[in-house]
Amino acid sequence: MPSPLAALSPLDGRYSKSADPLRGYFSEQALIRYRVRIELEWLQALAAEPRIRELKRFSTKTAASFNSLVKNFSDRDAEHIKNIEAETNHDVKAIEYWLKAKLGRNAEAQASLEFIHFACTSEDINNLAYALMIAESREAVMLPGLDELVDALRRLAKRHAALPMLSRTHGQPASPTTLGKEMANFAYRLANARRRIAAVKIFGKINGAVGNYNAHRVAYPEVDWERFCRRFVERLGLQFNPYTTQIESHDWLAELLDAYAHANSVLLDLDRDMWGYISLGYFSQKLKKGEVGSSTMPHKVNPIDFENSEGNIGVANALLRHLADKLPVSRWQRDLSDSTAQRNVGVALGHSLLAYGACLRGLGKLEADPRRLAADLDANWEVLAEAAQQVMRRHGVAGAYEKLKELSRGRRLDRRQLAAFIRSLPIPEEAKKRLLALEPGAYTGFAAALARRV
Repeated sequence: MPSPLAALSPLDGRYSKSADPLRGYFSEQALIRYRVRIELEWLQALAAEPRIRELKRFSTKTAASFNSLVKNFSDRDAEHIKNIEAETNHDVKAIEYWLKAKLGRNAEAQASLEFIHFACTSEDINNLAYALMIAESREAVMLPGLDELVDALRRLAKRHAALPMLSRTHGQPASPTTLGKEMANFAYRLANARRRIAAVKIFGKINGAVGNYNAHRVAYPEVDWERFCRRFVERLGLQFNPYTTQIESHDWLAELLDAYAHANSVLLDLDRDMWGYISLGYFSQKLKKGEVGSSTMPHKVNPIDFENSEGNIGVANALLRHLADKLPVSRWQRDLSDSTAQRNVGVALGHSLLAYGACLRGLGKLEADPRRLAADLDANWEVLAEAAQQVMRRHGVAGAYEKLKELSRGRRLDRRQLAAFIRSLPIPEEAKKRLLALEPGAYTGFAAALARRV
């Protein structure tokens, strides 16, 4: 086995530990194991159909041995199949030959050997294997990864719910918010993106060479093959696709990959905002003993986790968007371009997972700096021009917007200048008192309540 230092892909080299959770779903060995699982499930389903009289339902002991073959599928098993593939130049046919050799040692299974891969095209096996790989990795790895991020953001939202912060729209000082409310925005968005990923229905088919059950019908015309195959696919926990060519159309996969890419885009927005808040000094980062921020500037603590997350999202989304566009497109009843492209689904999700982990590490290092936040607010009293304008409108002051524009546009105001303007206004004394008592840090609307509610 080559050293990780010799790996071509960083997922198998530098980032191999972070990508490990997906290895059991998307490695070459995992794909082979899932194919073996589908072949054995299909064989057992055929044996349980009474109108296929040449087969008998397998005993509990033999069925258990089939399950064991999948559960204990080893490196050696995968290597044996790859050796067969080197001769056949066909990956799924290699599995069929390997299974015949394995099952041939079982007296009960010997009579069923010619029913391994019965009436199937390779894509019957492949589409179901990929569907299970993607479904199971979604539940076991990807959604929990997003849940951790959402939980971390919710904790930050609640912790800093009432901590006032200067907003910036177009990069310029704007109406204040709270630090917690900005975290709540991302928690809400990411939770919605997570729900969209979870809601995508995953489809499968097992209907033969061009989707018409041609061979099935000729061999056993008495079997209701569409009903049989629907039940088989649904027992795997998948939705049945009744209309396909040789390949399942991949429409569901395009929808799912697009949903992953959208979640990544939300995360990218978070990464860049957090980078900016660290740059402004709104957050500092917890120091790690022994860590170096720069090879020449010893004072630096760089926002490397958010930068790492951003970089991996770029790679992930380039692949996710390409696959979402490419996979539903196939010439006539099929071409092979989807097969090689589909092998990169795990790569795209691997870079997504790296981005989740890096962002989560970054969030865990953050420490808010209330003094820096307060200083920024105190330097920008002009953001209260909006509040003064609305009170003026309420009390019928003509040209309220224009008067505030003349006073404040492109200028910094301090407390004294704004107070002098407010005292000159033809509005009730009670309204003046309320405006004069207002400070930028208190002009946050319902931000704190919204942050606590997320």
